[in-house]
Amino acid sequence: MLDLMNITAKIRARRAEARTRRAVSRAIDMAATPAMRHELIMIAQRHQFNR
Repeated sequence: MLDLMNITAKIRARRAEARTRRAVSRAIDMAATPAMRHELIMIAQRHQFNR
């Protein structure tokens, strides 16, 4: 039973990460200025490396 719960938790985590990636991509695409776009990209990259 523990393995099933572990698998379910991993699937949920991956889905949450995918939602976050889509939201960040959407925010970058809709950034009002190139400077804002660059800042969002930098924040996303920093977050990715801090895992």
